[in-house]
Parts: sequence; C-alpha cells; structure tokens
Amino acid sequence: MGDEELAGRAGSGGEATTGAGLPKGKLALGGLALLALLALGRGAGAHFQDFARWVEGLGLFGPVVFAAVYALAVVAFAPASVLTLAAGAIFGIAKGTLTVFAAATLGSCLAFLVSRYLARGLVERRVLQNEKFAAIDRAVGQEGRKIVFLLRLSPVIPFNLLNYALGLTRVRFADYALASLGMLPGTLLYVYSGKLLGDVAAAAGGGGAPGGAGRIALLAIGLAATLAAVAIAVRAARRALDAATPA
Repeated sequence: MGDEELAGRAGSGGEATTGAGLPKGKLALGGLALLALLALGRGAGAHFQDFARWVEGLGLFGPVVFAAVYALAVVAFAPASVLTLAAGAIFGIAKGTLTVFAAATLGSCLAFLVSRYLARGLVERRVLQNEKFAAIDRAVGQEGRKIVFLLRLSPVIPFNLLNYALGLTRVRFADYALASLGMLPGTLLYVYSGKLLGDVAAAAGGGGAPGGAGRIALLAIGLAATLAAVAIAVRAARRALDAATPA
C-alpha cells in the first residue's frame, strides 16, 4: 500500500481530509507540535513517580490533573503504563480505573485527530513500517468499530502508535471513540496491580497497609483472577483479529 492510497482511503469516510487538502502551513505547524510532544514525553518519563506523589497531595483536584497529564502523555508517546500503575496506588481500584480510562480515551482521541488532520505525513512514514497495518486498514474499512475494539483488547500495534495509525484509516471518529471500551480490561489489570503494589510498599515501609496482610492476600487473589480473565479476553480477541485481518 503506497502513500497515495493511504491518503485517499482515509478521506473516503467523509470525515478525514487528505494531506493535499490541507494548507502547507497547517501541516508544518501540526508536525512541529507533534515533534515537540514526542520530545516532551521522552524527557518526562523519568519524572512520573515524582508526579504521582505530588498528585496525592492535590485532594479533589488530583484526578483532574492526573487525567490531563495522562492524556498528554498518550499523545506524546510517553510510557503511560507507569501512570496507570500509579493511579491504582493513588486512587484505588474503582476510582483509578475510571480516571485512567477517561484519560486514555481522551488522549487516544486527541492522537487520532492529530493524525487525521494535522500530521498525516509524519504518521504515514512511521506506520507504513508496520507490516500488519495494511491488513488492519482493509479490515477497518469493512467493520471499523468491531476491529478497533478488538485492537484495544489485543493490540497488534503498540497502543500509542495504534492511536495515530487508526487516524489514517476509514474508521469514523464516533466508532473509534466508542471502541475505546476495549481498553477497560487492560486498564483494570494495571490499576489493580498498582493498588496491590502500593499496599505492599506501604506495609514494607512500616506504614502498614489498610487491612494488613489479609487485605493484601485478597488483593493478590483478585489480581490473579483479573489476570486470568484478561488473558482469556486477549486470546479471544487475537483469534478474531487473525480471522479478520489475513496477511
């Protein structure tokens, strides 16, 4: 699949525009913004743990600030998995999962829009190096929402790159956003892990985890059950993707 075909296909859904249809100045500005976000994300990765400790002290504003930074991290290709673990330790399982899911959905939607409208050329050059993308592009043209949902459950392209890659396809933005529900199992697993790690760290540090050893044991059992459920869902999604995206 060549650059010209990709550009034409992304515009065929009535929602995207081709690179040729955008002013050169706008494309250049979008490209510079994307490069700046990438540089910021790589440099900020080492400071995520300090950030997590700072968020704990923000009280009611903590989830809002956390979600905003998380969304920017997704756009900037930063390692958001560290933040997902931190959300479990800071906010707990339920609140942490909701916060991360909202933030990841916002970030992935922003990346999608950047790819579709501002930085097509930069994204195309990177995505075309992934041999699986051509098959995914064909499948998305037939069953967009279903394929994106399966990709969220079991991504064959890394999460951050997938957000940008899907901006080149024919999937409608509404379907893309709705398919973000596929991120919930993985989000729950990471947040759950972060909660367990936080309690273990508190106990090891002498502060005493809430509920003591019994609570930690229950969390560990719950984590194992969550991991098993996510593994089953991922395997099922991978089989469905293999069937829908033949090489």
